[in-house]
Amino acid sequence: MDTKKTDILSIGEVKTLVNTFYDNVRADDLLKDIFNQKIGDRWTEHLEKMYRFWQTVLLGEHTYNGSPFPPHMQLPVEKEHFDRWQSIFHNTVDTLFTGKKADEAKWRASKMAELFHYKIEHFKASASNSLQ
Repeated sequence: MDTKKTDILSIGEVKTLVNTFYDNVRADDLLKDIFNQKIGDRWTEHLEKMYRFWQTVLLGEHTYNGSPFPPHMQLPVEKEHFDRWQSIFHNTVDTLFTGKKADEAKWRASKMAELFHYKIEHFKASASNSLQ
């Protein structure tokens, strides 16, 4: 069966991306415990939020309201975690999709990972300095 990859152009494709990505994260030895401890039994709620987030970011359909960074601020993560997250995200996109939106999804995910890593490191440094 030869299936031709398409771009990310609909909410259905966003859901496929999000579901596949998080299935891969939940199977990853480095990331699964961090995600499962943070999300617990709220995976359905988390996935729905991620559908809305990526629908807003990639499709321009403004269904997400919120601030994505605060829930991540105190996660026990380092650069290696962000690198693995990016790798899984990029591999997921490349396996499923091709096109401008697929490229944009990878670019935006990389920028978010860089920003979140920087902000978490800044938060840790600030917290450490305030204890001294």
